[in-house]
Amino acid sequence: MPSLLAKCQQPNAQGRIQHVTPENANWRFVGFDVYHLKAGQSLPLESGNKELCLVLVAGIASLTTLRAQYPSIGKRMSPFERTPPYAVYVPHHDKIEVRAESALELAVCSAPGNGHLPSRLITPAEVGVEYRGKGRNQRLVHNILPDSEPANSLLVVEVYTDEGNTSSYPSHKHDQEDSPNETYLEETYYHRIQPEQGFCMQRVYTDDRSLDECMSVYNRDVVKVPRGYHPVATLAGYDSYYLNVMAGPVRRWKFTWEKDHAWINTDSYPVTQ
Repeated sequence: MPSLLAKCQQPNAQGRIQHVTPENANWRFVGFDVYHLKAGQSLPLESGNKELCLVLVAGIASLTTLRAQYPSIGKRMSPFERTPPYAVYVPHHDKIEVRAESALELAVCSAPGNGHLPSRLITPAEVGVEYRGKGRNQRLVHNILPDSEPANSLLVVEVYTDEGNTSSYPSHKHDQEDSPNETYLEETYYHRIQPEQGFCMQRVYTDDRSLDECMSVYNRDVVKVPRGYHPVATLAGYDSYYLNVMAGPVRRWKFTWEKDHAWINTDSYPVTQ
């Protein structure tokens, strides 16, 4: 199996620092790229047979597709401002020109697309904001492209976890096809750490432990989750942000808790102030 950890790379000529494809991840659905563009730099993209969700992680840009223009979108200059992002949904067989109007951190999320949806702007006001968990399991969630909004395959969400807290926890999984209780969804985690020299820990494992990897994850690394449970733990002094991309044969987020830790969702869990 390919490594589940994709380390941040030096920018190539186009500014790309991460490149996950179904081929190099050895799976079927999710693709994920990150670009660092300088102010004034342009980036041409084509969706081909995939749909895209372009998330402005940080910075301001103008985007043009074959049929629409989205001038000067973006507001936050760091994901740790904790305000919802701007994003653009792009259908299959479209072309996009991205022009950075400031330093730009752009995530390009992709998955199979075969419908007839138009491109659309997703504004911060359209991003669902919620808090999950309690005690040391609390986190802030921005639902950028949830299964309640139109798309063919993609699900996109970002999560903030304070220092010393856990996230994507209690441990849960979504790796079963044709199950009434669970859907098969591949997933990527694009991690950002504040301050940048820090790291967090992420474990990916299955019930039978045929897959069991624990990774130290640094700023702008990507963790690939082909199956199994995948909790994240932050360390004292360092806050965590991650952008999740999920896709599978059925566009629904249905998961199963790991039985050993499901009690953390109950009133038996001690909540500290």
